[in-house]
Amino acid sequence: MQHETDVAIVGAGLSGLVAACEIAEAGRKVVLLDQEPEQSLGGQAFWSLGGLFFVDSPEQRRLRIRDSRALAHDDWFGSAGFDRPEDDWPRRWAEAYLDFAAGEKRSWLHAMGMRWFPVVGWAERGGSLATGHGNSVPRFHVTWGTGPGVLEPFLRRAKEAEAKGLLSFRFRHRVTGISRSAGLIEGVEGEVLEPSSVARGERSGRGVAGAFSLKAQAVIVTSGGIGGNHELVRANWPARLGQAPARLLSGVPDHVDGAMLGVAEAAGGRLINGDRMWHYVEGIANWAPIWPRHAIRILPGPSSLWFDARGNRLPVPLFPGFDTLGTLEHIMKTGHDYSWFVLNRSIIAKEFALSGSEQNPDLTGKSWKQVLGRAGGGVPGPVQAFMDKGEDFIVESDFGRLVARMNELTGEHLIDEAHLRGQIEARDRALANPFGKDLQVTALRGARHYLGDRLIRTAKPHRIFDPAHGPLIAVRLNILTRKSLGGLMTDLSSRVLDDSGEPVPGLYAAGEAAGFGGGGVHGYRALEGTFLGGCIFSGRAAGRAAAGGVI
Repeated sequence: MQHETDVAIVGAGLSGLVAACEIAEAGRKVVLLDQEPEQSLGGQAFWSLGGLFFVDSPEQRRLRIRDSRALAHDDWFGSAGFDRPEDDWPRRWAEAYLDFAAGEKRSWLHAMGMRWFPVVGWAERGGSLATGHGNSVPRFHVTWGTGPGVLEPFLRRAKEAEAKGLLSFRFRHRVTGISRSAGLIEGVEGEVLEPSSVARGERSGRGVAGAFSLKAQAVIVTSGGIGGNHELVRANWPARLGQAPARLLSGVPDHVDGAMLGVAEAAGGRLINGDRMWHYVEGIANWAPIWPRHAIRILPGPSSLWFDARGNRLPVPLFPGFDTLGTLEHIMKTGHDYSWFVLNRSIIAKEFALSGSEQNPDLTGKSWKQVLGRAGGGVPGPVQAFMDKGEDFIVESDFGRLVARMNELTGEHLIDEAHLRGQIEARDRALANPFGKDLQVTALRGARHYLGDRLIRTAKPHRIFDPAHGPLIAVRLNILTRKSLGGLMTDLSSRVLDDSGEPVPGLYAAGEAAGFGGGGVHGYRALEGTFLGGCIFSGRAAGRAAAGGVI
């Protein structure tokens, strides 16, 4: 059979680009297809903050963070909670990824020109026992240049491969089928969509201009997850997280629709762990949306007080930045799909960061001058824009007026002013001496022992009602979709496995479509900074294996 290319890759995001670079570097020919126009090359990674999970990095050591593979293993497996027979390959992927993160990952990326912000972030802190969920130490390394900075070396390598005639791009090609012959993968087929000039991330049209088929010896699926398809999110929503939210916002563009997962399943691949997902509870509606229902996630420090829709403080250890899915489960069981931060200007100035490349122009633009300006005090510009224009932000000097506007915003009038005031005053009294039983205050003081938190992520402890730190601020927090933690089951070579556990000859998967490796390398919970790294690691494995498997 005459092949037009050695390997076809479906999905031009980070994992697809990594796989394509590896294939071309091996001297094989590869075609990279995507249903979106060229201006969306790089996919979701472009919009990310660029966080990467390293273990025992130079950045950590400079900040006196003592990390090790053994400690990272405890954290990963304590968070993942693997408990299913089909978790065998995800477990193996987790071990391999930890080896990568504690080994060659940083040096390999550094050799390609990637660099990182010197202050390591402490995401997903857990707040449980040593063997439970969460990062025991800071491990979140923000790439200098954020998401675009992560993409840059792979885009450069891809363009070099294209110039050599080894890599070609086919945008506006939507794959609807993976063709097989005599049990072997022989290529892909689908629809050529009408050209689109929409800006990156905006919804593109789905008008069909024609059909195509492409013969290839191997196919790699790197099409992402289901976060932009709320119907699929709700269909896969697990009972353990309560009832699916009636109102969802989107942390990913509209084209993250999960369609290729069904196509790969029809070709013989096995989908597992579809009920495992990673959605955030600190979502705010974007005042300048790019895609439908566009939401931005707040990356909070530990000082804001968190209340449910009725004004009840969330229980231990559901503090800002500690346990994403534990907080999601609690909120959904309240019977409402939103919650509240209550804080003041001093806290928002020091502790609020917004996820995404476009919300961090200093880091994305690699401007040390702007970064130092952020550290110098005052509310960051992107945060101030949400305070001024965001529908979820309420700013008032008078507490009674603040509560009245909170009730007006939701239209449910669930919050009693005296009840909310009493909880905030009790917390404020806990700051009066170095002792006390308020574990959020204890956690705040503990965070400030870490130099990185003390410098740029935690406000000096103070009373929220202290007028010197005002005005008061309330932020309505919505649930936004983000990542699928399950996907196509793969072995350590990223080969897609069938229902009997055997490889589907010639079919591979990487990135979110493969649950970032194995069909769910994170298990039930992620440690953050592991999604981009999972795309890179699994994409590299898929590219190298596919290149070695073609004739």
